[in-house]
Amino acid sequence: MGNTIPVVEKKDFLKSFLKQYELKRRECAWLLNYLMSDDNLMEKVHFIEQAEQTPKSLVISAQGVSTIPFSFRKHQHVTTDAEKAFHDIRLNQTEEIYIELHFNGAKSYSLYLAVLEDNPYLPENQKRAEVIENEAERLLSHSLYMFTRNGF
Repeated sequence: MGNTIPVVEKKDFLKSFLKQYELKRRECAWLLNYLMSDDNLMEKVHFIEQAEQTPKSLVISAQGVSTIPFSFRKHQHVTTDAEKAFHDIRLNQTEEIYIELHFNGAKSYSLYLAVLEDNPYLPENQKRAEVIENEAERLLSHSLYMFTRNGF
């Protein structure tokens, strides 16, 4: 997956988020601060919805919402142990990390919306990507045809 959100925007969002919201588990704040401490790791971080569809994900909840406080999923393995998540992230720094955040006001929090990406593992997003790719290929083929037809 290509990185479309600049690291500085992700860090700005997380700093603001951690100031404004209290997480259900304080280890989650430590984990997010660890991610922010390394720009290379932050390049691998993607904020999405429905993270359970991804190969490696963190689900983190703030106080005031009725979702689970924390879970870490890697392939079919799921744990609520933030320390295991930290060690996996530390040891596998080239893997993409998909983070799903649950907090009040998420849909109107502009810094969050600015870093929120489409989940590439959802079937509807994969289909949309295929349609866009096919359209781009068609446009490129037509452009090449017109270019050669006009003798350039």
